[in-house]
Amino acid sequence: MAEAKYKKFYKLMKEKEQTLFVEFGQIHQAYHNNPQANQAEFNRVGERVMDVIRDWDRRLCSAMGKTVYGQYSQQVSEKFWDLVRQEFEQIDMVGVKIEK
Repeated sequence: MAEAKYKKFYKLMKEKEQTLFVEFGQIHQAYHNNPQANQAEFNRVGERVMDVIRDWDRRLCSAMGKTVYGQYSQQVSEKFWDLVRQEFEQIDMVGVKIEK
């Protein structure tokens, strides 16, 4: 069976931006262990990662959204983001400021 398009896009995104995702993976782990100490770096690198992820999400769903498959494109986008969250469970914390 053929691989789903959102999975292909996710793999391609990670290959094209490999150094950025390796850097984010390291700071993501550090942030997971100590959020307050690593918050500034996590947000700095995370903003670049979020821009890349959003760009690839748009590429994946832009053509679909203009057709009769508009509702389907939202589901594909959610599946794409689920893959991101499986690997980086703290991704939704990018830009969030934690008060001491």
